[in-house]
Amino acid sequence: MISAMAEAGYGTASIAELVLPDGWSPIRRTLAIEAFGVNAWTAAEAGAIVIQEHDESSGHEELYVVVNGRVTFTVDGNNIDGPAGTLVFVRDPNLKRGAVAVEPGSTVLAVGAKPGEAFHPMSWEENAAILPLFGEGRYEEAKAMLVDALGRYKTDRATLIYNLACTEARLGEREEALQHLAEAFEERPDLRELALTDEDLESVREWL
Repeated sequence: MISAMAEAGYGTASIAELVLPDGWSPIRRTLAIEAFGVNAWTAAEAGAIVIQEHDESSGHEELYVVVNGRVTFTVDGNNIDGPAGTLVFVRDPNLKRGAVAVEPGSTVLAVGAKPGEAFHPMSWEENAAILPLFGEGRYEEAKAMLVDALGRYKTDRATLIYNLACTEARLGEREEALQHLAEAFEERPDLRELALTDEDLESVREWL
């Protein structure tokens, strides 16, 4: 059940009912939380990745909570057993961290924000919500959502602009796609390598 009660000043949701095919439960987006980042990930099978290995270039501190099941965390090369109820707090944003399911259906809740600064949602959430439309060939809809998202983000825009270029390439809008790719590469030069093999950019590859 998902319920947002603006007049009452609160909302409710179920992690299980929010789970998308990739295991992500978009809690922050669903409940329109603005003060901090919070999401959950669920692994359908034992041995599956629950939290992808990453660091926090955003500068966020992160708290991970094992909601159900059992996982193995790896933080800075150290393995941590995580039965249900385990808390793992990673203060240093530069530390690599990740988690793998020990039991099927394991779920990890993650809460994060940067100390001393107002929270700003990260663009990966927008991309994660939009990318399924690519698989369904709904490029016009994806483009509209990306344009809307770019109107709300002043920083952390490179991947949004890149994906916008991908929709334009799919829609035969070559000049627009190339212009947006140039913008994305200026902010994130590493995206050039991805563009060389990205199927969405096949129609503009010879101009890259």
